[in-house]
Amino acid sequence: MKDTERAPAPSRGKSRYILALLPLLAFAGFAAIAAKMLYEQDVNGLDVSAIPSALINTKAPSLSLPPLEGANVPALNDAAIKGKLTLVNVFASWCVPCRQEHPMLKELAKDERLNIVGINYKDKSDNALRFLGELGNPYAAIGIDPNGKAAIDWGVYGIPETYLVGKDGTIVYKKVGPIDAATYERDMIPAIEKAAAD
Repeated sequence: MKDTERAPAPSRGKSRYILALLPLLAFAGFAAIAAKMLYEQDVNGLDVSAIPSALINTKAPSLSLPPLEGANVPALNDAAIKGKLTLVNVFASWCVPCRQEHPMLKELAKDERLNIVGINYKDKSDNALRFLGELGNPYAAIGIDPNGKAAIDWGVYGIPETYLVGKDGTIVYKKVGPIDAATYERDMIPAIEKAAAD
């Protein structure tokens, strides 16, 4: 082939056709992913809202939070969870799903095997006290986290979030979002029973 000769340029019609197909292919890919998630949810009972945590099966981050003054429970520190099967719940008074899950926490507080503690996240103490006064206090200890540093250490995505910490201090389960009746029966109770048996 001589230098002056060039390969024929693709026709304009062909490149337009390919460009027109790209959005359709992208949509088909998203539809396939959504269909797989729905199938897993309906057929296999998969909780598609579950977000895996890098902290599962690792030691829980250290806790040294000041108390929620007026709550009449101790501050949240390492001693509050040491050697106990503990549910660490991150909550705030301004969080609507926290209000929705609160009856489930009160139910879990009746389980004598379980120690429930709270991290009050970026909240005003007066509002948190009002929240607990209205809905009841299931927590054996509460620590305030006004700047969210403890939540970052625990890998919190958004609240509410709940962590089950074994007696040895290892995080064995994490729930992102509110605990509801289905989560309670399907996930929470089996996780507690398994951890309590260890």
